Amino acid sequence: MNRYLKICLLVFAVTTCICCTAQNSSDMRSIINHNFNDAGAQYKVMMKQLPAGKLPKTFENDTLRTSNSGWWCSGFYPGSLFYIYEQTKDAALNTEAKRALGLLEKEQFNTSTHDLGFMMYCSFGNALRLDPNNETYKQVLINSAKSLSTRFNPKVGCIKSWNSKPSDFLVIIDNMMNLELLFWATKTTGDSSFYKIAVTHANTTMKNHFRDDYSSYHVLNYNPETGAVQQKKTAQGAADSSAWARGQAWGLYGYTVMYRETKDKKYLDQANHIAHFILNNPNLPNDKIPYWDFDAPGIPNALRDASAAAVAASALLELSTYSKENATEYITVAKTIITNLSSPEYKAAIGTNGGFILKHSVGSLPGKSEVDVPLTYADYYFLEAMKRYKDLGLK
Repeated sequence: MNRYLKICLLVFAVTTCICCTAQNSSDMRSIINHNFNDAGAQYKVMMKQLPAGKLPKTFENDTLRTSNSGWWCSGFYPGSLFYIYEQTKDAALNTEAKRALGLLEKEQFNTSTHDLGFMMYCSFGNALRLDPNNETYKQVLINSAKSLSTRFNPKVGCIKSWNSKPSDFLVIIDNMMNLELLFWATKTTGDSSFYKIAVTHANTTMKNHFRDDYSSYHVLNYNPETGAVQQKKTAQGAADSSAWARGQAWGLYGYTVMYRETKDKKYLDQANHIAHFILNNPNLPNDKIPYWDFDAPGIPNALRDASAAAVAASALLELSTYSKENATEYITVAKTIITNLSSPEYKAAIGTNGGFILKHSVGSLPGKSEVDVPLTYADYYFLEAMKRYKDLGLK
């Protein structure tokens, strides 16, 4: 090879490397913007399939599965639409989101569920964020917080999750996600009772739900008369003693919110401990998309849970703003999750998957319910994670 050709090849290689580096630095924003556009197209596919008065749950066996407004996931559909509309400015998505709010509005008076945070804050909360002077949205959320508060038992120090027999008081780690609504209610109304309930619930959960390694049980059963712990078990995990992946993500997200709203360092410490349990777990795959349970039988061939990954990514991005010493690690992991969820392995092609964005989530494998399917909350927290990434000004 003559000297001239060698020089040309060297220049080409260096130029290519520089171009690739420049491209990689802007890749994430390009990926995210592309994902939001694809999400808009997908949700238009979903919109056309939805029966009147119904909200999406999942897509199984080539069929869109739907729910009424009382299902715990009912608020994720309009919430996702608002996130996509915010990024794309597609008015049709905003119109559809507001239509869905109409179906949900009556749930503000629902006292039979602990999931009003998921149902109402993810929907009406995002609506209010985009339209902050809307008094109707505010009143719906205030009433929702009042309804949620009726499930608090001061002897237990928690909000009841699932209704059961009178001698049981069941609390699941998921309930940490519903406290954000209560904090909002105190800030909006000045009524400190909502704040006090949220803090008491978080403190009781922190005391009883977590093991020495900061993994979490799924379900605790308290004595409603004395507050004593009667059982520590699972419903959706692999075993009572296992670390159900989405449950760990709920805890991470919940205690990050607790620190945001109170600035009490014990919640920041708790969030960091949970993050380290997840990120240092020997069973966390290299692509950072967890198995459905960190102790699932059959690893490395166990099913993955995209929803757990999406929740964790969103939480880590917020936590990175409070935990400066861990910020680089948290952002890197969140970026890895978003990147991998954006790949064809997890992100559906337009026109497929019933209009859902992500594939491969696990609702309840022990219950044989929603196994290896798309789920509304996987989409919602994926969209939220990408919005947070952009809002942080990250490249």
